[in-house]
This record gives sequence, C-alpha cells and structure tokens, in this order.
Amino acid sequence: MSIERGHDTLPAVMPRVVIVGAGFGGLQAARALRNVPVHVTVIDRTNHHLFQPLLYQVATTVLPPNDITAPIREVLRKQQNTEVLMAEVTGVDVQEQRVLMHGRSVPYDYLILATGAHESYFGHNEWRRFSSGLKSIAQALALRDKLLEAFEAAELETDPEKRQALLTFVLVGAGPTGVEMAGAIAELARQSLAGEFRHINPKAARVILVEALPRILPAFPEKLAKKAKLALNHLGVEVRTSS
Repeated sequence: MSIERGHDTLPAVMPRVVIVGAGFGGLQAARALRNVPVHVTVIDRTNHHLFQPLLYQVATTVLPPNDITAPIREVLRKQQNTEVLMAEVTGVDVQEQRVLMHGRSVPYDYLILATGAHESYFGHNEWRRFSSGLKSIAQALALRDKLLEAFEAAELETDPEKRQALLTFVLVGAGPTGVEMAGAIAELARQSLAGEFRHINPKAARVILVEALPRILPAFPEKLAKKAKLALNHLGVEVRTSS
C-alpha cells in the first residue's frame, strides 16, 4: 500500500521531504523547513515528542510523564506544508526512494533519518538483562516501579544483609544522566520517602555511581565536575571513578 498525500495549498511538484523521528533533531529539521517550498512528512512510532533529559525525574517520581511530552501534531500544527504520521518505519527502499512501514510506504525526494540513539553496553550486551535503560516513558516508569518496589521489599525483609542489598543502587556511567539520576535517587531516599516506613530507614539506602574515567562529567569543564561531585557527596552518593 502506498500513501500519496498532498496539500491543496502546495503544488504537486513540491519536493517531498520525509523525516523519520520526532525527537530534537527531527523536530528541528521540520521547523527549519516551515517556510521552504517543500512537502514535509514527519513519521514517528509515537504521537508525542519526548524531552529525554528529564526522564530521570519521571523515574524518580519527581515529574509525571505528561510533563515531559508534547503532541507532535500540536508542535507542528501551524506548519501548512507539514503532515505527521504515527507509524513504525521498517526500512528504506533506496532504489525506489520510499520509506517502508508495515504494509505501506511513503515516497521521498529527500530523506532525514533522526531516529535517535539506544543504550550502549560497551560490547557487553549480556548486561542488558541486569540493567534498566532510560530512553522512553515506558522505561522510566518501569525503573520508577523497580525503585519503589525495592523499598517495599526491604520493608518486608528481616535479614539485614538482604535488606541492605535491596537498598543498594548502582549506576554505571557518570555523564549527565548518571549524575542526575544518582542525585535524584539519593533525594528520593533521604527526603521524599523519609518517615514513610516503619521497619527501614530509607536514608540507609546506598547510591553508588561508577565511572571508568578519572572524573565524573568528563565532557564538561573540570570545575563544574568538582562542584557536581561535592553536591553528590553531600547527598550521600558514593562516587567511584577509574573503576
């Protein structure tokens, strides 16, 4: 099945630009074309744009999911040369210049692939089953559930060693997300959950941030990294570098 679409306000000879992905890159590309004489089609497998930098706040109960999402159609509603399709792209036929979806396709003259990124396990994909990704709302909610369930399980546990194990959280990678997540988990344990349990003290939770390089936030100025480390230490986060 082929989708051939047009707009009454656009001539049929308009070049067709297809953008796959409505993240930061995809939306920026679409907006940049708003006054260009082209027909733009934005395809995403969800109907909303996700502000990924704040996913950690959803995962730590600070924000609800709808606070970090925006409907793609609403974002682009004023662009008369742009349409939005919610579909999963399965491939690209380069010879025929068509973007393939399940049972249908869209033609293009120019193609922009802005599909984002996924977690990297540095060649150890076996780690995937032991860890939680943080690239989507679903992953953030799953991680939130795991965090809260760990405290609930610790409340029921009578063995001190098993209880402490349940209250130990390890984050690998001290880039912006790792640093923010470590701090947010520490705040959750020491502030948000304080006084809510009768058999455990949430403040006893251990948050360990592990970084392979000599310091945290390696892509940022060293002065900023030192301030961030002091803030983490103040929250009780154990920072382990060169590990």
